Amino acid sequence: MPTFKGSITTTGKSEAIRLDKALFRLHPEFRQKAKVRAQVISPGHALITVVDDEAASIDNEDPVVTAFLAVIEKDLKEYLGCRSRLSRTSLQRAVRLTKGVKVDDNETLPEDVTQDSFPHTDGHYAHFGQLRGRCGTEP
Repeated sequence: MPTFKGSITTTGKSEAIRLDKALFRLHPEFRQKAKVRAQVISPGHALITVVDDEAASIDNEDPVVTAFLAVIEKDLKEYLGCRSRLSRTSLQRAVRLTKGVKVDDNETLPEDVTQDSFPHTDGHYAHFGQLRGRCGTEP
């Protein structure tokens, strides 16, 4: 996933974030005059989203989960040949790792939740694009 550098500057009486022109060439949804929303997701990290004027705003939407799901959706579409069913071993492992875990849909997670807060995770994460070589499918 490409990254883009920029700087914070002043334009008129407002603060502005300048970013490499390559971002705008690769992602035309960030065209000039597009409406955007910036959400600080942790100190020093912000998520910038193009806001569709016609779409209803969802106030209780988690911006990090929404961004994560968008990456998963993109990978699923881009790497169709990499999709497969979970193996019986993987399903058994999932059951073993979640055994005894109580779920409450009404529970509010604390603001400082990190991977270290979840002792059942083993820290192995990858998106489908990183697994390309395993399935032999190029985008």
